[in-house]
Amino acid sequence: MQPAQLLALLAAGESLSGAGLAARAGVTRAAIWKQVEALRARGVPVEARGTAGYRLPWPLQMLDAKQIRAALPAPLARSLGVLEVHWELDSTSSELLRRGQAAKDLSIVLAETQRAGRGRRGRGWLSPPGLNLYLSCLKRFESGFAALTGLSLAVGVIVLRALEQLGIAGSGLKWPNDVLAVGEGQTGGKLGGILVELSGEYQGPCAAVIGIGLNLRLTPALREQAGQPVCDLATLAGGTPPDRNRAAAALIAALAEGLRQFERDGFAAFSADYARHDLLRGQPLRLSGAQGAFDGVGAGVDGRGALQVRMADGSVRRIDSADVTVRRA
Repeated sequence: MQPAQLLALLAAGESLSGAGLAARAGVTRAAIWKQVEALRARGVPVEARGTAGYRLPWPLQMLDAKQIRAALPAPLARSLGVLEVHWELDSTSSELLRRGQAAKDLSIVLAETQRAGRGRRGRGWLSPPGLNLYLSCLKRFESGFAALTGLSLAVGVIVLRALEQLGIAGSGLKWPNDVLAVGEGQTGGKLGGILVELSGEYQGPCAAVIGIGLNLRLTPALREQAGQPVCDLATLAGGTPPDRNRAAAALIAALAEGLRQFERDGFAAFSADYARHDLLRGQPLRLSGAQGAFDGVGAGVDGRGALQVRMADGSVRRIDSADVTVRRA
């Protein structure tokens, strides 16, 4: 029995004895224990209940491509390049990038877990199996790189549109690519991250691989491992996150519609929504990067998606490089 099979058996949240699992798989109880430990090492909180056996503290839904496709409007489902669910990948974005020109427009790849999920500036992305969403989408554009300015900010708006469709409130956007929980007027823990990687010709055509990681449920151990404030949809939804397949379908539908809107109208079509969800606007900020550190007050983003920072002398400084760390002062 492999970890994927074991997690699928435990997904209902019921207790299953080690002996019963071993008999079902035709392996020893020691082999079952080994796979339990493999899941625990990845961050899955498999509980041992003595003679009652093993169980998860709550039910979870395994990702299923057929269920996700069935939850999409039929015209959209037909328009997708591919819709694939993998148990494990190095990263969903890497998988699409490897396919190059063979990948069709609006190809979607999801994974239950990633060995090398990555975020901005080469940071790792925690990817425990079965708990969250790890999704990448390839979108092809006839235009060149310059026309894609502000794409990562637009994708942030698209993610929030999907959360609204799921009935999830209480989140906002932190430039350039973070989705954060919001509480009592304060920016909260990180709910999700966005990584956009471009390929093709500078003048066009080109392609964007858009990777999205979204926390649905985090354990205390995973929160500690993250090394920064984090949050999940379970917290915002009163303890139970949305069904993972339903959440994936909502995100894919929002991406397909939003990316076509961006292709037609660029970031201008998203600027008002971004301003409404901008968690840095009006906040004291400390920015640091290759050019040193400085303080200012967030003044929104410009028409290209560059961060605007109002300096002490009243001037406005624009930051359009993502290789800058932005924190509240």
